[in-house]
Formats: sequence, structure tokens, C-alpha cells
Amino acid sequence: MPTQRQLFLNHLAQTSDAPLLLEMVSAEGIYMTDVDGKKYIDLISGIGVSNVGHRHPNVIDAIKDQVDKHLHVMVYGEFVQSPQVKLAEALTNTLPDNLNSVYLVNSGSEAIEGAMKLAKRYTGRSKLIACNNAYHGSSHGALSLTGSESFKRNYRPLLPAISHIDFGSSEELNQITSEIAAVVIETVQGEAGVRQADNDYWKALRRKCDETDTLLILDEIQCGFGRTGRFWAFEHYGIKPDILVSAKGMGGGMPIGCFISDKEIMQVFTDNPVLGHISTFGGHPVSSAAALATLETILNEHLLDGVAEKEALFHSYLKHPLIKEVRSKGLMMAVEFESYDILKPIIDRAIELGVVTDWFLFNDKSMRIAPPLIITEDEIKKACNIIFQAIDDISK
Repeated sequence: MPTQRQLFLNHLAQTSDAPLLLEMVSAEGIYMTDVDGKKYIDLISGIGVSNVGHRHPNVIDAIKDQVDKHLHVMVYGEFVQSPQVKLAEALTNTLPDNLNSVYLVNSGSEAIEGAMKLAKRYTGRSKLIACNNAYHGSSHGALSLTGSESFKRNYRPLLPAISHIDFGSSEELNQITSEIAAVVIETVQGEAGVRQADNDYWKALRRKCDETDTLLILDEIQCGFGRTGRFWAFEHYGIKPDILVSAKGMGGGMPIGCFISDKEIMQVFTDNPVLGHISTFGGHPVSSAAALATLETILNEHLLDGVAEKEALFHSYLKHPLIKEVRSKGLMMAVEFESYDILKPIIDRAIELGVVTDWFLFNDKSMRIAPPLIITEDEIKKACNIIFQAIDDISK
């Protein structure tokens, strides 16, 4: 009789030649439990997903309640479905007045695809600008925006008319002209290893987009929904986007994403052609109910209030001769080592000791730390001590 791991390798498409092969059977809060009953601290929230923790009671209750009513009934945008309506209203209540119309989809990549189409259709322009070392997803259009040639060279030809600039470089903003439909940019660069730009840069970017009638698309797939200590990361910088993209932490563990804009902009999808953007499962009622519960939990349980203090705790604990730098925006953190050859064995040993973390797609010498926002001071200390033990075990 083949084991689950053998069946996994035999029948599930693989994304690497060395999957972790951890066989998890349950998860609760910040912990996951494997088939042998061993517990692991999830220090990366399933890659930025479980912001309110695994199986938060509010999310589970919302899912069960919706399952008892209905699942899929019609493609997005045709029937009035309460979970979608309530979620859209709640999302816009967290946002500036110009972000008042929500298009619900299934994932971050799909949200990026929709935002790209929306910008082209509204402006009548074909050119886009993204950033070097940016990651916006793996579907064809999103991959075209991605700023790492090694990640996309084997899938060319990709979409034309996309250029890349250095994130945070005000000098390169002169590439934004009246020919550009939109600038697509992460508010905090994730897979580059948690990279930030200063307030002056964001204001200059916003000003340049206004001068050229270029739409500003902010990708908050990783950094939104409370990850940085504000509900939306752009709130730190005193600007607002024309289109906002969200996913990952939005669903409390369920698959969902969205792009949000002004109704005037979003209306272009209604004609020429009609059904200018469509999605069968976008805003699935169960995922929408889970996302609304996640949003309300973050706000009602004041999870944002503790993010800065927890960020500071990580900084105070993460001191070791092998740690070169700790970069962070809230509980979105990168712990840098000398090289991948040093970091990878430390990550592997930490997993053996019960802490799950990893590295970044475009920065393989930095350790990713992005725990659920509900993590406690004692749990932070425990996780850091395990990381230190892993470092010491490997360095010996």
C-alpha cells in the first residue's frame, strides 16, 4: 500500500525536485501538526495567508454558516449574493473614497490580471511599468510584470510593452510618460526580501502618475490585511492608489482575491465588450464569508495594535553573529545571512526543531518571517530560541 507521501510524489504535479514533504493533518492558531503528532510553529503564515491564524473560530463559524445556505450559484456579477455584497462594503469602508468598487476573484495572480486589463481598457494605452525584483504572480500576464529574468526566461515570449524600473529610485520615475497605462508596484516588495521605499519616493511616484494620467496600481497581496501594522500598507506613506490589489491574508485560509478601484474606472468592463472581465468562481460565497470574518476579526480584535510591538520584539531577539541584517515592515520580515549555503541548512534544522520558515524567491540568503498577527510574546521568544538553536547546531 503506497504511503501518502508516495502518492503525493506520484500523482501531484511538483514545483521543485525537493519538496518539504511535511504531512500536516491539522492546524490551529500559529501551530500545525503532522501525521506523527509533532507540532510546528508556522512562522510564515502559509506564505502570508493565515494573518488571523489557522482556523480562527470566527472564520470557521462564517464558513459553516455559509455552507448551510449555498455554495456556487452563478458566475460573478450576475446574482446578488449576500457574502459578496457584505464583503465589498466592508472592504470599501477601510479605504479612501476613490476606492469604492470591488471586483472579487480567486487569487492574487488573477487579481493582477484583472487590474492590468482594467488599466489598459480605461486609459486606452498598452504600456505598463513594473519594478525589478518584483513578484506579482505566476500566470502569464502577472509573470510578464515580474522583475526577475531567471524566473521567467523559459516562458518567453511574454506580454510586450512592459518595462522595469528600480524600486525606490526617484531618478527612474522619468520613464513614466503619457504612453504608460499604469505603474504596477508592491507597496512593500515581498520576494525581493522585504524592501521599502521612503515617503518622498511614494509622493514623487504619485505626483508623476498624476502628471501623466497614468494609473497607480498597488499590489498588496502580501503586505495588505494588517501585515504591516496598518490595514493597508499604503496608509504608512500618505498616498492612495488608483487600483488596489489584495489576496493571501484576505481569506483567512480560503482562496480569494480582489482588485479595487473607482466605480467610474471599473465601469469600463460593462461594455465594448460587455462582460469585459468575467470569472466563474470569483467571490465564491464561502470564501467571501471567510474574508468578511477575517476583516472583522482584524478590526474588532484590534490585531493591528500589537503589530509594532511584536515587530520590535523580533528585532530585540534576532541578534546573532551570523545574522547580518533584519529588515521589516510590521510582521513582514527578512533575516539576512551571508549566503544561501548558510541559510538553507538553518531553515532545514529549524523545521526539524519545530519552526517552519523559508527564504524568498529573489533573495535566497534571507529568512522569511511573517507569523500570524495573533502570535504572542512568549511564542515569539520560543520561535526565536529555536532559530538560534538551529543556527548554533549548523554552525558547529
